[in-house]
Amino acid sequence: MILSIWPSFGTKASLTKEIALGGSVNYLIGFILFWAGSLPFIWFPVHKVRHLFTVKAVVAPTAGIAFLVWALVRAGGAGEIIHQPAKVHGSKLAWAIITGIMSSVSNFATLIVNDPDFSRFASKPSDALLPQFITIPVGFGLTSLIGILVGSASAVIYPELGAVWNPLELLKAFITENGHGSTGARAGVFLIAFAFVIAQLGTNIAANSISAGTDLTALLPRYINIRRGGYICAVIGIVICPWQFVAGSSTFTTYLSAYSVFLSAIAGPMIVDYYAVRKGYLQARDLYSADVNGPYYGTFGIQWRGYVAYICGIAINVVGFAGACGVEVPIGATYIYRLNFFTGFLASGGVYYILCRTKPVQAQNPVGSWLEAPEPDEEDLGNVVSHGKEVEYTTGLDVEQQGGFFRKKMDAITKAL
Repeated sequence: MILSIWPSFGTKASLTKEIALGGSVNYLIGFILFWAGSLPFIWFPVHKVRHLFTVKAVVAPTAGIAFLVWALVRAGGAGEIIHQPAKVHGSKLAWAIITGIMSSVSNFATLIVNDPDFSRFASKPSDALLPQFITIPVGFGLTSLIGILVGSASAVIYPELGAVWNPLELLKAFITENGHGSTGARAGVFLIAFAFVIAQLGTNIAANSISAGTDLTALLPRYINIRRGGYICAVIGIVICPWQFVAGSSTFTTYLSAYSVFLSAIAGPMIVDYYAVRKGYLQARDLYSADVNGPYYGTFGIQWRGYVAYICGIAINVVGFAGACGVEVPIGATYIYRLNFFTGFLASGGVYYILCRTKPVQAQNPVGSWLEAPEPDEEDLGNVVSHGKEVEYTTGLDVEQQGGFFRKKMDAITKAL
C-alpha cells in the first residue's frame, strides 16, 4: 500500500538496506505499522469483533478474484506453466503432493485447535459444523487455484522474472514498470493490497490474539482475561522477530511444518477425549469449577494424560524436524515427518486413549454410548433473550440454565440410564 502511494519507499537506498534483526528498513516499517494497527481490534470482545470477519469474508475473495482477472488479462491467458507436464514421477511426485497437502493443513492448524474459541458462540453444533465443512476446502482450493494461475500468468507478463509466486512481489512489479507504473496500476495495487491487509488482520486476530487470550485466561483467570492475553500475545509477537520466518520459501515451509509438529499433538488428545473417551458427555457445571475435588481438576490442576500424549506426539516427528532444519537423519524419519500432522495426531491421540483406558478419567459417560447434549429448539434460544435485549453470558452454563437446554440434557441422561 505504501509503495503504491510513494514508489520511492521500495527503491530508496536508506529504506532498502538490511538491518541486524533481519529484513530491510522498509519491511520493518510496514510490519510496525500493521502491528500497531492491529492493537485496537484486540480491545473488542469476540462477539463484537466478528464484524471484522464479515468484512474480510467479502473483501478478501473479491480482491483475490480481481487480482486473478487482472493478471490473466495482461498475460492473455494463464500461460504455459499450467500446461507443462510434471517434472517428477512415481514416488517423488506422490511425496510432493503429500508435502503440498501438509503445507495446507499446517496453514490452518492453529484454527483446528482454537476452533472452540469461536464455535462456542454458535446456537447449535450444526451452525459451526456445516459452514466450516464447506468453506475450508472451497476456500483453500480457490486460493491455491488463484495462486497457480496468477503465478503462471506472471511468467508471460514478465519473462525476465519468470514465474513470480509471491503475490506481493508481483504487485510490486505492476507499479514499478517504467520506473513508477501507471496511475491506474498504482490505484489497483493499492486496493488489492488494502484487501490483503484486511485479510491478514482478520487472520491475525482470529488465529493469534483471541487464541492466545483464551488460553492465557484459562491458565491465570484471576489476572488475565481475553483482552489482556491478546495484548500479551502482541508484545511477544514483536519480540520474536517474526519477519525472519518468511525470509525465504524454505524457511517459511519449515516454519509451517513446525506448526504441525506441535499443534497436531494438541489436536489429537482434544478430539479423542471428546469423541472416543467421553463420547460427547460433559458436565458443564464442573467445567467452570476450580474445586480440587472436581472431575476436571486433574492432579494438582494438571491433566497429566494430556501432557504425556502431547510429548509422545511431538517425539514421533522431532527427528524428522531436525532433518528439515539441516541435520542429517535417517530417511525413515524424513518420511514420517512428511506426514507430520497426521503422525503427530495419531500418536498423541492413540497414547491419550490408551492412558484413559488404563487410568480412567473422572466424569465419564454414564451410559457408554454417544451422549451429547441435544440441540436447543426455538424456545430454548428465545429464553436467552431478556426483555427484548440480547444478554451477554460469560459461560456456556449461563446459557444452558436460562432455558430448557440444560433440562433436556439431564432428561436425556436420565432416559439413557
